[in-house]
Amino acid sequence: MKVVKESSDELNPTVVVTDAFIERAPRRRTWRESAAVAVATCGVGFLPVAPGTWGSAVGVGLYLLARVVSTQIFAEATARGVSLPPLEAFRTTFVLLLIIGVTLAGTWAATRVESVLKVKDPGVVVIDEVAGQLITFLFVPWDSGAWVLVVGFLAFRVFDIWKPYPIRRLESLESGLGVMADDVLAGAYAATLLSLLTSFSLMV
Repeated sequence: MKVVKESSDELNPTVVVTDAFIERAPRRRTWRESAAVAVATCGVGFLPVAPGTWGSAVGVGLYLLARVVSTQIFAEATARGVSLPPLEAFRTTFVLLLIIGVTLAGTWAATRVESVLKVKDPGVVVIDEVAGQLITFLFVPWDSGAWVLVVGFLAFRVFDIWKPYPIRRLESLESGLGVMADDVLAGAYAATLLSLLTSFSLMV
């Protein structure tokens, strides 16, 4: 059986996945399926233009929220005499746990949405872009300027749309794993580039 794979990136060509199986959707959605659609689309997946780009914007917003929350915790802990190294480790761990949570939730949600819509990697699913965008900022300093957000956003979008080797091959993985894996790797590529650029900016 051949299944046409959609994409939330309008510049990506159609991908045909061979021997893929998508479970037939029931006539009525269960509350779990409705929840999966809500998680997978992140409130922007049904926008008619560039839903993947909007999903990346949600990722940037989540990262900024994580910075605000961790900064408040950082300030309170510093006032109580907690040393700096454990606090820096906490900040990185906080974002890493957020990434893991979004990725696991996205894998579950994307799998169920494929069943609901009967489409491989539906274009409305953008939580993969959210996860990839969060990964992009994992290694940059927390006090980085606005340029890091702009460059990180653009870098992830380029890697996500361009899909250099072996990102595109990951799309053929089963169900939600294939939906999430390519964007996770695109985020890792963007994170590497952004980390290099940030390191260079600190040296000059």
